[in-house]
Amino acid sequence: MRLGLLLIAALGASFGIDQLVTVDKDIGPPAGPVTVTATPLTLMSSQPAVDHLGSLHFIAAWHLKSPDPSFGGISSLLVEPDGQLLGLSDTGLLTGLGRPPASGGKQVIRSLPVFERERHWPRFKMDTESMVTNPKTGRSWVGFELQQRICRYSAGFTQVEACRVWPEMMRWPSTGGPEAMVRLTDGRFLVFSEMGNGPDTGNDLLLFSGDPASPRTKAPIRMNYVPPQGYRPTDAVSIGKNRLLVLNRRATLYDGFTAMLALVDIGDMKPRAVLRAQTLALLAPPVLADNFEALAVEQRGGRTILWIASDDNHKFFQRTLLLEFALPPELSLP
Repeated sequence: MRLGLLLIAALGASFGIDQLVTVDKDIGPPAGPVTVTATPLTLMSSQPAVDHLGSLHFIAAWHLKSPDPSFGGISSLLVEPDGQLLGLSDTGLLTGLGRPPASGGKQVIRSLPVFERERHWPRFKMDTESMVTNPKTGRSWVGFELQQRICRYSAGFTQVEACRVWPEMMRWPSTGGPEAMVRLTDGRFLVFSEMGNGPDTGNDLLLFSGDPASPRTKAPIRMNYVPPQGYRPTDAVSIGKNRLLVLNRRATLYDGFTAMLALVDIGDMKPRAVLRAQTLALLAPPVLADNFEALAVEQRGGRTILWIASDDNHKFFQRTLLLEFALPPELSLP
């Protein structure tokens, strides 16, 4: 890990931190299932008995690896109806992660469907960063960062149904969003820019009244999200009762990659509203730390389970980590 931090420092000084969280390889799907090894980890290697991070109860963690170059780059997560974990890489690849991850297990990696006119595009230009689903219909939505658009997919990601580019998102930096997306239970959507300019040095946050891929949906309400100082949002999930959990990332020359999990109250969403992060937990050395980008929640055994995954950007000095926590009762899904 120390070597990784030194490389981050050296490369960050030479090329800029943003280039460390961007894939520049044209990585396609493999010909068949790939072997994935899952090495169990403790939350803190120097103190293996540690089982809490702030108010979160630590359950398990794994380092996931595969000899196949298509594995990795996980930018968003879903818990599928059958309970399996599905990751989406930033090159538009859907990756099974197993449940729980089994060392030496075979996992399927497949491509997101695209429209015919897009089949020639380099995969790294897709930059798929966010993913949400409607559990009742199985339909899902994906946010494309470089293209600043959102696409809707049929159940099981069998086909792409519709895509839309919004003027409000085109004003964002090309690598600035839609980094995180949330579908609320009432059918509204929240879309976060990673670097969009806003008041109080915050980030643009758009509230859509309905399907953001539909031509019938009206222009979104523009708000502002203020992350913890020095951090940028990378994913978010709803935990009901007008609350979100937002994952925020920072990369510095001294600390390398760290992440902050924050609670956000969304009870007063209106034009120009400012939503502020309330820190819950910090993922930084000596605790497991890497380029954490993906969140998912599920209800299991009377508890609300939170999954966190890191994006290795297909770089040798980063890792694909998968962490499992239980939320405290006061933050559990209703």
